[in-house]
Amino acid sequence: MTTKKKIVFVVNPISGTQGKRAILKWIDERINRTLYDYTIVKTQYAGHAEKIAAAAAKEKVDIVVAIGGDGTINEIGRALIHTDTALGIIPCGSGNGLARHLQIPLEPKAAIDIINESSVACIDYGKINNIPFFCTCGVGFDAFVSLKFADSGKRGLLTYLENTLHESLSYKPETYEIENEEGTVKYKAFLIACGNASQYGNNAYIAPQASLTDGLMDVTILEPFTVLDVPSLSFQLFNKTIDQNNRIKTFRTKKIKIHRSKPGVMHYDGDPIMGGKDIEVELIPHGLNIIVSDKKKENEPFSLLQQISEIFSGMKPKAETFAFRHSHLFELNKSLLRRLSKKQ
Repeated sequence: MTTKKKIVFVVNPISGTQGKRAILKWIDERINRTLYDYTIVKTQYAGHAEKIAAAAAKEKVDIVVAIGGDGTINEIGRALIHTDTALGIIPCGSGNGLARHLQIPLEPKAAIDIINESSVACIDYGKINNIPFFCTCGVGFDAFVSLKFADSGKRGLLTYLENTLHESLSYKPETYEIENEEGTVKYKAFLIACGNASQYGNNAYIAPQASLTDGLMDVTILEPFTVLDVPSLSFQLFNKTIDQNNRIKTFRTKKIKIHRSKPGVMHYDGDPIMGGKDIEVELIPHGLNIIVSDKKKENEPFSLLQQISEIFSGMKPKAETFAFRHSHLFELNKSLLRRLSKKQ
């Protein structure tokens, strides 16, 4: 008689955009009971998911499944680093960057079916000042917007876009000194992103050539740009070609040091944290076992029209709420254009 594998499903009741009660019902209906015995644990406070996962790994649980967004996935993943316990994902966050890179379905029932397949890969992970990350980390505008997004108390893509538009009116590029094994170079940059995976989330590909298994991180430097560059940068971000833009500098490395003139915010997997003037980022190969689809599609460019369609079909907002938020975004966009035109 084959011994069943043990799974712990960890639910963050407040993260993300999908109803968790329905997901728990679908787990009960769809999980393969001939293969698995499972338990469900709900997190009660920030950091609880990491403790749950660490305890599960110590007890030799086979799989710990994160039901939540990239923050929940990060908490659980860092507890499973260099253990035999695999990370599973049922994505229901705002961005779902790691799930999207791995082509794990965003539809919960399909994600549960991936867990039933029990196909495991071993992926790389990174550290920024010794804090693990699995998708991206960085400094500059993306970290600044992550801080504003966290402070806003609201979730979802529209909130993120509002913060991005609003903060871009006043954000100033900084001068950074970047040091790696090839030497030290100074850049004036809008942001510096270090990608283990290819995207931030929502199919925004900041490091489109990044691989989770090559032992290297893809560093993307966005240099100062003008309003005339915005359409091409936006299009290329979602079309997996931003590395072809002349405002972008990219390279691959195992480790870098970033020096800036003053302390400030940085982010790991979209979560902001304050850091000092000196930042170290390194890539550790083959450190996390993770459940993946064994039916992965070819890694094709994702068109902007496909991206827009997926965003709005996935959000399903109430019509009147969307109308209000859309009008607010429109006014922010007009304000941005007025401010930028005055600077020309």
